[in-house]
Amino acid sequence: MTEFFMRFPGFKTKAVTLSYDDGTVFDREMVAILNKYGIKCTFNLNSNLLGRSRYVSREEINTLYKGHEIAVHTFTHPHLPNIGAGGIALQIVKDRELLESLTDTIIKGMAYPFGLSDESIIDTVRACGINYSRTTSSTLDFSLPKDFLRWNPTCYHAHEKTDELIEKFFEKEDTDHPWRIKPKLFYMYGHSYEFENKFDRLEDLCKKLGGNDTVWYATNGEIFNYLTAYKMLDFSLKGRVVHNPTATDIYTLANNKDLIVPAGKTIIIEE
Repeated sequence: MTEFFMRFPGFKTKAVTLSYDDGTVFDREMVAILNKYGIKCTFNLNSNLLGRSRYVSREEINTLYKGHEIAVHTFTHPHLPNIGAGGIALQIVKDRELLESLTDTIIKGMAYPFGLSDESIIDTVRACGINYSRTTSSTLDFSLPKDFLRWNPTCYHAHEKTDELIEKFFEKEDTDHPWRIKPKLFYMYGHSYEFENKFDRLEDLCKKLGGNDTVWYATNGEIFNYLTAYKMLDFSLKGRVVHNPTATDIYTLANNKDLIVPAGKTIIIEE
């Protein structure tokens, strides 16, 4: 039997993604710092607030967030459990519709305003075409999400253990036994306005997280798409024949060797 172990693109075993909310003008300085260190972020916007005092404008979002991802954060940022299923749907759909019209993209991601405080809203979120949505419940670990509509991040950037977690994330792996290495995802979230007058703290975090060639830097959407594609691989009983029905090249470890399963291809593994 051939065993397969998931790897991120480039056979990397570590990935970093960020998620920041609200679309305030402080995103401008944040994006400049992220770009400096090659870190990608998903920016969750309230489209009805764009252009208001302290918020970025509609006209600049395509340029400002180029190379990153724009996602839903609801139209006006209400507490979702307090407005009923119809109101929830309206908030999500109006936000998604306007953001898609401004960016000419397909938007399938989201972050819950004030976090996910009521499980009953999940079905409504799903019905609005959202595939993944971030909570505010930190795992304080590097596990991959089990449920993308309850996507719990590693940590809030101001958590007391953030620096400790970054150090742990980069600990040496057991390269003598690559099959023991489990892919790790570091997922940090927050609001850029929390760095007002202290962007040196963001720079410090990015110095620690960014510019590392052992890491895949990705948006939330890129993480979702890759992990979803990996789960769609189809195997023969003994794992010798592998078919990739997706449009994404998949990277794995099989028989202690790095193996790419190209998009749309079937491969046969030599025994």
